[in-house]
Amino acid sequence: MSTLHVAGLRCEYLQNPLGVTVKAPRFSWKLSSDLFHVLQGAYRIQVSKEDAGFAPSSLVWDSGVVASDQSVHVEYAGEPLEAMTRYYYRVQVWDRSHHSTDWSEVAHWEMGLLTPEDWQAEWITPDPAVLDPKSEAAFLLRKEFALQPGIRRAALFATSLGLYELQLNGAKVGDSLFTPGWTSYRHRLQVQAYDVTDQLKETNAIGATLANGWYKGNLGWQGKSELFGDTRALLLQLQVWYEDGSQEMLVSDASWRAAAGPILMSELYHGESYDARLEHPGWSLPGFDETRWASVASVSHPKDLLVGEQSERIRVTGQLKPVAVLRTPSGETVLDMGQNMVGRMRFTVEAPAGAKVTLQHAEVLDKEGNFYTGNLRSAKQTVTYVCKGGVEETYEPTFSFQGFRYVKLEGFPEPIDPERFVGSVIHTDMEPAGFFECSNELINKLQSNIVWGQRGNFLDVPTDCPQRDERLGWTGDAQVFIRTAAFNYGVAPFFTKWLKDLMADQRPDGGVPFVIPNVLGETSHSSAAWGDAAVICPWTIYLCYGDRRILEEQYDSMKSWVEYIRSQGDNELLWNTGFHFGDWLGLDAKENSYIGATPKDLIATAFYAYSTSLVAKTAVVLGHEQEAEQYGKLHERIVEEFAREFITPNGRLAGHTQTSHVLALMFDLVQGETKARLAATLASYVEEQKVHLTTGFVGTPYLCHVLSSNGYHELAVKLMQQEDYPSWLYTVRQGATTIWEHWDGIKEDGSFWSDNMNSYNHYAYGAIGDWLYRVVCGIELDERLPGYKRIVLQPNPNSGLTYARAALDSLYGVIRSEWSKAGDGSITYSFEVPANTTALIRFSSTGTPTPLVNGRSASAADGVLSVNTFNNQVELEVGSGRYTIIAK
Repeated sequence: MSTLHVAGLRCEYLQNPLGVTVKAPRFSWKLSSDLFHVLQGAYRIQVSKEDAGFAPSSLVWDSGVVASDQSVHVEYAGEPLEAMTRYYYRVQVWDRSHHSTDWSEVAHWEMGLLTPEDWQAEWITPDPAVLDPKSEAAFLLRKEFALQPGIRRAALFATSLGLYELQLNGAKVGDSLFTPGWTSYRHRLQVQAYDVTDQLKETNAIGATLANGWYKGNLGWQGKSELFGDTRALLLQLQVWYEDGSQEMLVSDASWRAAAGPILMSELYHGESYDARLEHPGWSLPGFDETRWASVASVSHPKDLLVGEQSERIRVTGQLKPVAVLRTPSGETVLDMGQNMVGRMRFTVEAPAGAKVTLQHAEVLDKEGNFYTGNLRSAKQTVTYVCKGGVEETYEPTFSFQGFRYVKLEGFPEPIDPERFVGSVIHTDMEPAGFFECSNELINKLQSNIVWGQRGNFLDVPTDCPQRDERLGWTGDAQVFIRTAAFNYGVAPFFTKWLKDLMADQRPDGGVPFVIPNVLGETSHSSAAWGDAAVICPWTIYLCYGDRRILEEQYDSMKSWVEYIRSQGDNELLWNTGFHFGDWLGLDAKENSYIGATPKDLIATAFYAYSTSLVAKTAVVLGHEQEAEQYGKLHERIVEEFAREFITPNGRLAGHTQTSHVLALMFDLVQGETKARLAATLASYVEEQKVHLTTGFVGTPYLCHVLSSNGYHELAVKLMQQEDYPSWLYTVRQGATTIWEHWDGIKEDGSFWSDNMNSYNHYAYGAIGDWLYRVVCGIELDERLPGYKRIVLQPNPNSGLTYARAALDSLYGVIRSEWSKAGDGSITYSFEVPANTTALIRFSSTGTPTPLVNGRSASAADGVLSVNTFNNQVELEVGSGRYTIIAK
């Protein structure tokens, strides 16, 4: 008997989200069945306000039976949704044979505060006449309150200017860190929602700690602080519903009390200083003596910029124990965590009152084996703890994170017990999505490094590095890596949130700041390949998740960027004005220059063409026919002008670099004989370097893709698997556990690249992961049915490996592509296609007849819809299911 199940319910990508402020939330679910070629024929969604059931009287929406194969991003279309209300939903599905599932398990979401008028709370901060709210020390706020018995549900909404952490009745509220997160604070400030029903009693106390964070703290390499404001403040509202139907509200207001706390300094770059002797034991418990605490004052700050969260929160996602305690040649005591990580150290110490212990964090040791902090620049990455004494004390920082593998210890009693130290790995808690493995262990380590680089730098915004005095949301880094990021993790909520900040910080003329949120000022904006994140990132999210809404929301921003470029200079078809980073860190740069040799105007015009093409495609998706035609024609004219400006009549490119040829080919700026000639020239340039690259940030992400798609896949394979400098595997050979900013961050003799800009956790060059997934294992999508509704599986076993396997947990379910070679020359392919999708499987086979599928002839195999063979190529159209194919 066949089975059909529906599971994996999500609302706006998330499982049971709280504080939703989207007017029409969208639902997604996954189907599973033991049959082949299962497609959804219809669905039904019911939404209720009541937990007990879905009686007709409780329903706010019943979609009825809708004939549709849509199972992702189905938009709510019921009664208007109410603030602070929990809604329950369930889904039933029919396949095309009219078999139905049972009702799914019930999931829920909870609406947040939807308008400024929903807020009764006030912004509060310590009364400056008593306690300086602008000091470097974090301060505490508290409120004691009583409730009636019979609490049914309680929801707490909070945000702050600065970072906050809440405690309720002595326990932390939630498990998230660095709330309210980092947004374009001048335009958008996130509100967190918490279900605190189980933490409340009849007598209660709530406490909040506020620190500088991104709002008030040090940002950037120029030592600037208070870029968004100089006063920290809390906004909090607690709503309680009782079993008898009554409600009660607690808000932040003048009745709260404030005090200085034990955190004397907390900065994202510099670390944290904590004096345990200044603690207030029981300060967030009822009955605490607050008579010596100060009053609070109201702060005037708008509430119309408050928004609900759209991304997952920052959390501790793992823990690492030290792998060694080292004594360096200089006599330093250093913990080796075995992995370059981002997070914080938790430690336990027993020492006299007033004793001070210090932890300093760094990524690498120098060639003598000593602790090295030169590449941190001004970032101190130091945690200082002063003991209260007499007991065993455990501590870890609250409002600071570090990028590190090594930790130098000072002041700790000897001998050092590594069991007293734990590293907490911290990043945005995205859902893991992808997996890649092959027969080359160095490549497997590279894949691990790519994932760790993403984990370290996807901390609420896509940062360039997590250790030095920077850690900013560089647009160029984000756009070159986003496709790889979407294989490793589910990043749609993460980028949805960040792109809203990009749009908020975008200039009135359409220019895009170098970093988002923008902290570099009004003049730091609009470099080619950086500003193009405004177009490339939303289009990539649309492709990978089938998310039409992100195009709707970002469309004006996307157009504005293209129009900004169009308005530069005298020729609207070329971009040859303004500042550009060029092929940043290209190895063909002139001496003492960061910028590669590829002409900047060639790069700028190539990206201008590419972004214009994506805007045209977006207009088609959104049904804007006139603008689709307008931008389509503009793209054609840019391509023609590119050829006139940069390509000779004989088909040679003006820029004699690898990157110039990569861009012309990747962005389809050449066709026919010219395309073939440029591909051959690119291949010769790679071979002239003894099969090494000279590309920088702009060319490297596309280099192997271009070689593979233009008939030089074997060269791409050799290039990717080089082990000497410069190469991806050189860094692995040098002991890297994340991706480096420079190919020679550590040189062959053990010396370092310049301290000025030398991150050992910088994910941009990790974009090669995209090629591993899409080319080596062949997991590709069909743009006409995005989000992997129609999958293309075209693995390439001619990749210098004996096996490779990859998987991606898409919105429809797991997509899997594996291949392995046997000694007799046969290749075994294994594929998995999730329910409610179809796939094109394409592979080479020199044998006859057509290879067997699951032990049967392809034309007779379950799930195979059609078979086509040509030029030793086999193409199978298949439905959902698992397939094993053996070919020559």
